[in-house]
Amino acid sequence: MKIVVAPDSFKGSLTAIEVSVAIEQGIREVFPEAEVIKIPIADGGEGTVQCLVNATGGKILEEKVIGPLGNEVLAFYGILGDRKTAIVEMAAASGLILIPESKRNPLVTTTYGTGQLIKAVLDQGCRKMIIGIGGSATNDGGAGMVQALGVKLLDQEGKEVGFGGGELKKIVKIDISCMDNRLSDTKVLVASDVNNPLCGPQGASKIYGPQKGATPEVIEELDKSLSYFAELIKRDLNKEVKDIPGAGAAGGLGAGLMAFLNAELRPGIEIIIEIVKIEQIIRESDLLITGEGRIDAQSVFGKVPFGLGKMAKKYNVPVIAIVGEIGEGFSQIYEYGINSIMSIISKAISIDEAMQMSKSLLKDATERMMRIIKIGMDIKKKNYFKKSE
Repeated sequence: MKIVVAPDSFKGSLTAIEVSVAIEQGIREVFPEAEVIKIPIADGGEGTVQCLVNATGGKILEEKVIGPLGNEVLAFYGILGDRKTAIVEMAAASGLILIPESKRNPLVTTTYGTGQLIKAVLDQGCRKMIIGIGGSATNDGGAGMVQALGVKLLDQEGKEVGFGGGELKKIVKIDISCMDNRLSDTKVLVASDVNNPLCGPQGASKIYGPQKGATPEVIEELDKSLSYFAELIKRDLNKEVKDIPGAGAAGGLGAGLMAFLNAELRPGIEIIIEIVKIEQIIRESDLLITGEGRIDAQSVFGKVPFGLGKMAKKYNVPVIAIVGEIGEGFSQIYEYGINSIMSIISKAISIDEAMQMSKSLLKDATERMMRIIKIGMDIKKKNYFKKSE
């Protein structure tokens, strides 16, 4: 039996590589002779750089940048095996993971460090880049990013505004005359798994603001500020970004990337699948095992199990998703090639306990699923369901 293991990370607990190893261990408890092909996957969020660097024989480079709160942090980016394409995770420079919960405040958090990573990529000579924009701590519409790339966002006194979504309302002019001219011949793909517009009830501030520390009052302020920034972009750059699906990704960074870098937004899993070249491997397999930390109604909007399930369905390859948690609306995923879902939780434990034990829980859950598969194989072999003549 040929089994492809292609999971996403279990965020905050296990990397995609660690998940793959634990799943393989569970498989071998039941099918020790199986051919197991491990292909850790990402969807544009955490682990995307490592995934693509591993798949292409590339390298990871580090860069000191301004973090989301204005302090210096050590971030990273990847150069793929072709030495021409770079991969950036905005969360490495401007991510929620870099801020303690008590200090989260999207009025002040900035994407400036993400812009510095983009500049570092240009300095490496790369003229194609993929930017994964999951896990942001920001709500500044990409303002900080473009400031790092030479764009001047000027207030009434002709001075640069400060960092954060709370500063957008002070901008009276966008000056792109000093923007890094290397961007004009650089192709930018944005890997995103959300289709939210920039503003409104489904916009960046109202949907994602709370997890970034925004109160209801702050959410209203940020929403109005992003709307105002979009109007300035329309006036000074002659570009409409406000209602484009995905513009609200990463606190409006999607809009900023489209407006200033002429970026193309695509589902991250599609980009990763193309680069990793996983389709032919899945096509020739007997079973695909994927997974992520949580599967729910949102998983059909470009998450790893959704993307791989759709692909496997074309070739009639059965797919199992092994996940940390099964949330509301999960059954929608069955329409997209996922045949079964197994949660790693086997008894009542706290989230903290589950995260600490996730490696062993994942192995045990995989073993349970493999034993069910073996029962099915035994039933078929004994032909229990053969109609009597």
